[in-house]
Amino acid sequence: TLNIALAGTGVGKSLFMCHMAANCLSQGKNVLYITLEMAEERIAERIDANLMDVTMEELHDLPKPMFTNKVDQIRSKTQGKLIIKEYPTASANSAHFRGLIKELAIKKSFNPDIIFVDYLNICASSRFKGATNVNSYMYIKAVAEELRGLAVENNVPIVSATQTTRSGFTATDVGLEDTSESFGLPATADFMFALISTEELEELNQIVVKQLKNRYNDPT
Repeated sequence: TLNIALAGTGVGKSLFMCHMAANCLSQGKNVLYITLEMAEERIAERIDANLMDVTMEELHDLPKPMFTNKVDQIRSKTQGKLIIKEYPTASANSAHFRGLIKELAIKKSFNPDIIFVDYLNICASSRFKGATNVNSYMYIKAVAEELRGLAVENNVPIVSATQTTRSGFTATDVGLEDTSESFGLPATADFMFALISTEELEELNQIVVKQLKNRYNDPT
């Protein structure tokens, strides 16, 4: 299935996905995290900080014995493996990901239970190569369909994210209509949820997660 987080820029899509990845790891799942935006090291830091329950600043200042001790504690509790792979923005498509999955299976005996793609709008399409005359509706719809096809083929859930439109960025209540670039994305996704942050919520250190579409069950 294809599962999408919808949020404005800077709300915390990557942070949310790193949190989810850490959670899956602690449940003993194999996680493949594909990043097209942030460096592998930044993603790894966020997941490490999350698993160790420390802040990013504390993570950098941890003495090596303490760091090693915490890693060993986590390792003793879970069997999950994490692999993070970085691609340049807008250069990789589902065919690259397919090749990566096969390569990891052969070289590292690693089969992912869940795949994170950070994030969908900066993926390339394998269908429209170097297409300059394709509108964003068709292009993003194609990327979404290709990723969903990859999920079906490998029998895993794929989690990704997308941006809100300009009006959605300032909205306190985000809906499916606030999806930027292509409405073909919510049409393709199996599960879609919005991450909503306002000044009031930020003061409370909270974020609202709102279901927008759910093929697993009734959204209500």
